[in-house]
Parts: sequence; structure tokens; C-alpha cells
Amino acid sequence: MDDTVKLESAHSPHLTEHLTQPPDLDQLGEKKGYVLDSRFLHKGESTDATALKLARDNKTILIPQPSQGPRDPLNWGQGKKNLTLVIISATSFLADYASATGAVTLLPQAAIWDIPQDTVLHSLAGNVFMLGAGGIFVVAFSAYFGRLPVLFWFTCASLATAAWCGGATSFKSFMTARLLNGFFSTVAQAGGLMFIKDIFFFHEHARKINIWSYFIIVSPFLGPFAAAFIIWKLSWPWAYWVLTIMNAVCFIGIVAFMDETYYDRRIPVDQQPPCKSRLLRLIGVEQFHSRRQRNTFLQAVERPIQAILKIPVFLSTVYYLFTFAWLIGINTTLAIFLTPLYHFGPEAIGLFYFTPIIATTLGQIVGHWLHERIANLYIAHHGGRLEPEARLWIIWLSTPFMIAGIVSLGFSLQQGYHYMVTAVTWGLYVFGLMITTVAINAYLLDSYPNASGEVAAWISFGRTLGGFFITFFQVRWAKAMGTEKSFGIQAGICAAAFLLVIILQLFGKKLRTWQGGLAFKTS
Repeated sequence: MDDTVKLESAHSPHLTEHLTQPPDLDQLGEKKGYVLDSRFLHKGESTDATALKLARDNKTILIPQPSQGPRDPLNWGQGKKNLTLVIISATSFLADYASATGAVTLLPQAAIWDIPQDTVLHSLAGNVFMLGAGGIFVVAFSAYFGRLPVLFWFTCASLATAAWCGGATSFKSFMTARLLNGFFSTVAQAGGLMFIKDIFFFHEHARKINIWSYFIIVSPFLGPFAAAFIIWKLSWPWAYWVLTIMNAVCFIGIVAFMDETYYDRRIPVDQQPPCKSRLLRLIGVEQFHSRRQRNTFLQAVERPIQAILKIPVFLSTVYYLFTFAWLIGINTTLAIFLTPLYHFGPEAIGLFYFTPIIATTLGQIVGHWLHERIANLYIAHHGGRLEPEARLWIIWLSTPFMIAGIVSLGFSLQQGYHYMVTAVTWGLYVFGLMITTVAINAYLLDSYPNASGEVAAWISFGRTLGGFFITFFQVRWAKAMGTEKSFGIQAGICAAAFLLVIILQLFGKKLRTWQGGLAFKTS
């Protein structure tokens, strides 16, 4: 392998000479903390290995240790890895983009179908709920059928249902299409962390999660942004025809470039399942023939249930539910608030969504170096070890932005402040949320490395479940008591949820040790 070098056992007196297969550094890190710098290795526990592979800097330990097999995704070239990340990120972009598009198209749809806007909003709420529910099925199916075929078939169905949305001629037809599209389009959003874990090393995770999360967080803003300009000049179905084209582009990328990323390093190279055709792996034939080496269907179904029973996973999901829900509520109803307050037309509403796009981009740029910087500071002050709970420190910095943003947005809408002030307050919340999203995903991946899909699916479920409920009563809540009070309560809930982060920092490791890891048949 051209990107790694070996660290021989002479570099550490704790390494034994008896075992030939590399140690499970993921499992050691989950229990004892991750040692990334080989210079600190002598301070750690025995790793029971004769050699460790290092990154090109000759000091960063590769976690997990790649096998000698050329089919091991950890051994893929950097170009292939990055292309896979781009395709997964672009596909994950589709889910919330499609969902939030309905926040703008509901205005002409209500007029054409002669039904209240709040009724059309139910199609959006249903779509949001299906995004979360579909994610649980994605990871269960992936554990049984394989990553690639689930990605392929779900994206195929997402493409078909996107076209159905554009061709719907009644609200009932549109509602059905939106529900199905939500279920299938979530495949890379809920399952993206599996692909990141499969092909990238531990020291790369935070930055790769940052890229993938950026596509997810920015998508619900680009949806209304684009849809507003589309319906300004064209009829509302064109917003969904554009969505269909975007689905088609991602589908072509999957067909042309994607390959199966699941690889069991416990199986010797010469005993790995035969690799005959990428087309057969794409549709799931090869994975089905080797299914006995993975989970049974019952085991695959049980995995998400076992994951949410872990207290850190449950608390993280609840925290994210009460943190992200308000973004979905604001995003899906903002056009209803802005139109009477500022007399915005479709083009002005579209431009207003440019603010959270900028805020998300700034959050991504800051997070690109800040997550790694905080991790390195923690390592330097803790004997070279990185505990999963260290990923949560950055939330102390992001939470004030979120709380200040929600409170200020409520005042801006109530008092009728200048629309630029309203835009900035919204941006503050989104900026903080972008940083928080990466932190919570990185924390759970470090805590349960063999359950990358399950923890990501539950985070996605918490996010969408909160958005599902708030979408139903956001407007009525604001009308009943005013946005100052309603948004103030939302900010208070967000602040109270932060207590769960403190609990995880204080007791997270003890809880993980007490409950034990997730003993899945496969990672």
C-alpha cells in the first residue's frame, strides 16, 4: 500500500509477537480511548500485534488497520474514496432538498387545488416523517443485502417518485408520491455514515462527516431557494421536474462509479467472497450469494433496536430531536411568516434562503479545522488518547449561537425588524446547528464504531421526528401567543436539551462501559 508504512513491534515493548492478524483498534478505542499518535503507543495497553500500519506522516496510526486485500475499501486510492464521498453526499442532499421544496410550492398548490395552505403542509410533514422512518429500514436492509444494492434500488425508487410528484394532478396523488419519496430518498442521508466508516480511517472521520453533513444541512435551504425562482417564472411541477433531474444525475453516478464498501477483515483474503462483476454487486446478486457470511435477516432487523437501547445513543437522539426540530419548523413555514410581514413575492422569499446557505457554508469551513483542533488539544492533555466524549466539547461553542438565533428570530418576526436583521438571526441558529451536527455524529461513531449505520439512522430519525411534529403546529403556535413567546420557548427547550450533552460528557463512558458495546455479527 502506497499510503501506509509499518510500525514494527520494536517500536513498542507492549506489542506481542504471537498473532499475525492486526488488532481491532476500533474495539480498543471504544473501550480505552483512541491512540492516534504512535509516539504515545508505549503508554497504552498491549495491542497484541506484531506490526501497525501508519499514515504517510509516519506517526498517525491507521484505525482500523487495513488488510492486505486489494478489495479492502481502506486500500482504495484517494481519488476513488473521494468520488464515493461526493456521490454519497450528493445523494444525501436530495432528501431534504425535496422535502423543503414543498415549503414554497404549497402556495400555488393551495390556490390551484382550492384547499388551505395548512392542508397542503401535511404532505410536507408526512414527507419529513418518512425521511426518518425510511432510514431505519435502510440500515437494516444494508446489513442483510449489502450497502450498494440498497443504495441503488432506493435511489431508483426516489427517482421514480420524484417524477410522480411532478406529474401529480391531485392533492391525494401528490401526497402519496411525497410520502414514498421521503421513504426512499433518505438512503444516503441515513446510511451515509456507513460509507464514511467503511472507506476512511479514524483520523479522517471528522472532516469527512463535516462534508457529508454540509450537504444534508444546506439542502433544505437550497430547495426553497431554487423552487421560489422556478415558480416565479414557471408552474409548480417544474420544481419537482428539476428534482427528478437531480435524482437522475445521482443515480447515474451510482451506476457508473459506486462499488460495495462493506468488507469483513476478519475473513482471510483467500476466503473472501468471489468478486465477479460490479453490475452484479450493484443489483445485489453477489451480496445475496454471500449473505450467510453476514447477518441473518432477523439479526439485521434487530440491529437498530439494539442500538437505540444504548443510553448514549438514546440521549443523543433525544438531544438532536430538540435541537434540530426548530430548523425544520422554521424552514417549512417561513414563507407563511414572511409574505404578510414583508410583502415578499416568490423571488424575495428565494433570496431570503440565501442567508442560511451562507451560514451553513461558514459552519462547514469553521468546522473543517475546529473539530480536529479540539480533538488534538484533548489528545495533548490526556496522554495521547481521544475519548469519544471529547467530540462533544465543541457543542459548548455552538449552543450559544443556536439559542441566540432562535430568540432573536422570534423578536424579529414579532416586532417587524428589518428583513436583514431577521436573516442574520436565522443564520446564527443555522451556523451553530451545522457544527453541532458533525459533533454528535462523530461522537456516536467513535462510541459505537461497528454500528455506524444504526447510530446515523437514529440521529436522522430524531431530527425528522421533531420536524414532523413542529411542522403541524408551528404556525398555529405562533399565531396563538406570538413568535416572541413561541420561539422563546423553543430556545428554552434547546437550552434544556444541552443538559443531555453535559450528562454524556460526565457519564457517557461509564454508561458505555456498563452497557457494553454492540456485539453485531458484522460492522
